[in-house]
Amino acid sequence: MKQKRARTPYFWIYLFLLPTLVGYSMYTLWPIIRTVQFSLTSMRGFGSKVRFVGLSNYVQLFQDELFINSLLVTLKFMLLVVPARFLISLLFALALNWKKCQSKTLLRTFFFLPVLTTSAIIGVVFILILDPTFGPISVILSKLGYVDLARIPLLGNRSTVLATAGAIWVWKWMGNSLIYWLASLQSIPDELYEAAKIDGANSLQSFRYVAAPLLVPFAFIILVLSISDAIRVFNLMLTLTNGGPYFATETVELFIYRHAFQATTQRMGYASAAASVFAMFFSVIIILQSVVKRFVKKEV
Repeated sequence: MKQKRARTPYFWIYLFLLPTLVGYSMYTLWPIIRTVQFSLTSMRGFGSKVRFVGLSNYVQLFQDELFINSLLVTLKFMLLVVPARFLISLLFALALNWKKCQSKTLLRTFFFLPVLTTSAIIGVVFILILDPTFGPISVILSKLGYVDLARIPLLGNRSTVLATAGAIWVWKWMGNSLIYWLASLQSIPDELYEAAKIDGANSLQSFRYVAAPLLVPFAFIILVLSISDAIRVFNLMLTLTNGGPYFATETVELFIYRHAFQATTQRMGYASAAASVFAMFFSVIIILQSVVKRFVKKEV
């Protein structure tokens, strides 16, 4: 063993890791450090005078009703779309994994195509589709006699806009979770299902007692990816609603963008503080998810 370790080409290992380490340091680690630094200053824009203000940006943030609103909108959106994407993709995966299902390849392609489409493009297209005056859905409903229903501005009404944006988001990203579910279902040996069938188990019982326990590790991976995607909805929300109406869909990302780049008077330091809080918010969610995962593993 000592001879094998001595012959291990560590130089080449580190050499091949170097580009990744350099890229990670330049585009992830260094921006994080600079963001935290900016959050402690009164920086307004690149090239502006910088004055150290300590934690005053953070204090002001938690007194800002619009920032609290953006946190709540982000949380509401996540709680709305993550379970929907998780369960709907699982149901479709079970259907596609069924031996009697026809045209599996075509259906997989159909479900995965929205994932490949840019979020900004999807936002622009759905603005046209859901237009209450000239949109195709409105025209079809009007011809069917549902004029009042056709005139509802789904993206212009505070009571419907978040659910509408959530439905579009689930449709776009469901194919991603679907692929993971299919891979996890196909990793379960057929012998286990056959043994359960011999013991008299029906399809529902086979899924509950055979497939479900084996899917738990995959389920947590899919859940983490879904949460990560649900928090990062900048492109879709910016083109679809731009945070409106009346900040009903302004997530934390849009709040940061508005103060850092979109406002007449830029507040880069304030936006950096919001980004730091947002990173901590996301970290807390991941930590809680890890705790729940360990607890479920013990129970299983």
